[in-house]
Amino acid sequence: MIEGFDHAFRVKDGLVSDGPHKKAHGTPLWQAAVGPTLELRKVKTETLASTMVTATASPTLGQLFRAFLRLGATAFGGPAMVAYIRRLAVERKSWLAASEFDDGVALCQAIPGATAMQTAAYVGLRARGPAGAMASFIGFGLPAFAWMMALSALYVRGHGLPVVVSAFSGLRAVIVALVANAAAAFGKTSMQQWPQAVVAALAAVLFGIGAHPILVIASAALAGWGIIRPRQPESSAATAQGHLPSTVRPVVITVIAAVAGFAVLTLADRQLAALAVLMVRVDLFAFGGGFASVPLMYHEVVEVHRWLDGSTLIDGMVLGQVTPGPIVITATFVGQQLHGLVGGIVATIGVFLPSFLMVVAVAPYFDRLRHSATFARLISGVLASFVGLLLVVTVRLAQNVAWSWMHALLAVGAFVALRLKVDVLWVVAAGTILSIALCR
Repeated sequence: MIEGFDHAFRVKDGLVSDGPHKKAHGTPLWQAAVGPTLELRKVKTETLASTMVTATASPTLGQLFRAFLRLGATAFGGPAMVAYIRRLAVERKSWLAASEFDDGVALCQAIPGATAMQTAAYVGLRARGPAGAMASFIGFGLPAFAWMMALSALYVRGHGLPVVVSAFSGLRAVIVALVANAAAAFGKTSMQQWPQAVVAALAAVLFGIGAHPILVIASAALAGWGIIRPRQPESSAATAQGHLPSTVRPVVITVIAAVAGFAVLTLADRQLAALAVLMVRVDLFAFGGGFASVPLMYHEVVEVHRWLDGSTLIDGMVLGQVTPGPIVITATFVGQQLHGLVGGIVATIGVFLPSFLMVVAVAPYFDRLRHSATFARLISGVLASFVGLLLVVTVRLAQNVAWSWMHALLAVGAFVALRLKVDVLWVVAAGTILSIALCR
């Protein structure tokens, strides 16, 4: 399928010179979301040579898939993986110029979806067109999917064992700290003006009284358009050096194939079709990275459809933090718990396909889009709203924890560690050990 896709579109090979690298204003959302151990800023400033890398190589589809498969197998920390993708694509392989990569990160921050997954797709798009994007995207996400499916199956068999009960009891408190940290990180990067704080507060109130998250996000976008005046980005050196050709044809072909597949799924099993629609909706409104999916998924899965209880969904988030990939891989857990292997596959495709298509579709036109004042205001409102949404979800997740002094200690310790930039994998590992030892 990927090889056929490659015939429909192929980026022209050639050398792309990279101008002086410019440091972006503020802290990117992917960097702040979970406290990565390796910040992109450090990678970008290690040596002068690393900031002057030019694109010199055109990999095969197989090379892209294998490289991102290896990287995806160690993709712990979610947004922190963007720095490692940069090291692979810009410094080691020279598939992209440094300025091209930075434009890709900006694109992935501006559209909904998991930032690291989308960055992998962008690298493949720049290197080999839409077929390359698909190869990179699938390669990077496949290990997380495989791990989550395996752990979800084990969860069904063993979640009642005393040691497992103790581990998840404490780790639920850690997940509360993790979401609270995401709210703090969103607040730091998204609320740079008082109108953004107003939007966040209104979003929290609306979501708290029962408004649908999508309605809250849409209202925040309109409020952002009306009262927020964000800083306009500078012109891109990469844009001046080379444009991506239009991707309309492969995107349309993929959308038609997806619609046809959904029609067949609806005829075969309406419950699976409903799961697919739900996950597509979650992905389409998850602006700001994978953690933005948490309020949407919790609302739909727990409060609207009541497919899982809050404690079980939190357990899925725990598993999502001990597997590589973004926290939105929790969708695989939800699908597997509801409909087994087929459900896991359907939920995974539903929660990743829309954001993949957006990367491919928007990339050729992104520089024009991000210099639109209207677009900047709308996105600023949306990102501010997620601060309020995450705060409310933190409270609702906390209501599913059987609190004791030990749970409180775990939550506070995890939150402090995350604010100090301790890698989330180590936080979860330490939380697991302490939970088994103390939460009995």
